[in-house]
Amino acid sequence: MIMKTVEIRVKGILDPSWSEWLGNLEISCQEDSCSLSGKITDQSMLYGIITKIRDMGLELISIETVDL
Repeated sequence: MIMKTVEIRVKGILDPSWSEWLGNLEISCQEDSCSLSGKITDQSMLYGIITKIRDMGLELISIETVDL
């Protein structure tokens, strides 16, 4: 299994309690945006997280992945 590290930036503020629902990604927020970062196991996990972000009505700013 190839693990990847992902960083997703969204416009809006998320409470850290959403971390488990969003694939256990670490949530850190600034003034009007948040970063979600951590390890993902595959593309389907990433797409699932992106779908949840969409369903929450958050604006996607960027996604970056790095192979481990």
